[in-house]
Amino acid sequence: MSADTQSNVPAPIAPEAYPAGDPAEVREHQERIRALAAEKNALILAHNYQLPAVQDVAHFTGDSLGLSVQAQEAEQSRIVFCGVHFMAESAKILNPDKTVLLPSLAAGCSLADSITAESLVSWKERYPDHAVVTYVNSTASVKALSDICCTSANAVSVVRSLDSDKILFTPDRNLGAWVRRQVPEKDVVIYDGACPTHDNLRGANLDEVQGEYPEAIVIAHPECREDVLQLADEVCSTTGMFDAVRRHPEASTFLIATEWAHVDKLQKEFPEKTFVVADGCIGCRLHCPYMKMIGLEQVVRSLEEDIFEVTIRPEDQDGARASLERMLATPRD
Repeated sequence: MSADTQSNVPAPIAPEAYPAGDPAEVREHQERIRALAAEKNALILAHNYQLPAVQDVAHFTGDSLGLSVQAQEAEQSRIVFCGVHFMAESAKILNPDKTVLLPSLAAGCSLADSITAESLVSWKERYPDHAVVTYVNSTASVKALSDICCTSANAVSVVRSLDSDKILFTPDRNLGAWVRRQVPEKDVVIYDGACPTHDNLRGANLDEVQGEYPEAIVIAHPECREDVLQLADEVCSTTGMFDAVRRHPEASTFLIATEWAHVDKLQKEFPEKTFVVADGCIGCRLHCPYMKMIGLEQVVRSLEEDIFEVTIRPEDQDGARASLERMLATPRD
């Protein structure tokens, strides 16, 4: 192997490679956050794609499904959601009498923005006899027009649970296509939206990295394109990836096809294993800028100043809550 070729191979990602900042300053911010959370009776939730320093200070970390459950079960009067806007919206929908804070207004989601309530109304008019299954990566107004929500962890279970054999799946086309392959007995019509972070990864990128780690187990998020999923040994949500690693005790190396920050959490859980970002350039393709809008400073400010409070339009509240609660009540396969 030439030196030039080897330089293009991604090295295993260690926690110190992440932009953590000055250790003393990080500890100071984290101690301040913990003190403010206790003082203000606040629950801090962090998605698996948040920066490791933010995940470390959260009461709970997880994927959309896990955090939805934690939000619903929260005893605290405040919820500080370190994620993106639609996640904080979901927490507010499930907890209308609590204060829900999003530390940065810049933490949006391109996938959620790919469909509007008006687009969904038009789509439903074209398919009036189809049940609408909406990925939680969506706005409250879209959820309100849906029959049921799903996450990447339970999308297949949700579709299978419905009496209808005709499904409109929105907004992620890659997740929708994955579901359709798992439930071929149903007619699944798929909206043309996508997560740019996962959709940016190509099978050719992954194939190149596999050439350097031929014994590695490939674990991919179902928001990835079909050519990526065809190369994967396991397809699952970010939380499901922990169980996927446990299913392969003999393996020492794993290629992870999802947003790069999740590798840190996997590495902490399994320090004896090696985890490599599956995009061939150490996370440059699998990078969500919106998930990195919240740092420790923003969390401190959010707690100190009670910003930025998330609200739901009254006309969206009941419908959106019903869609989320139907999802939470659906048994997993």
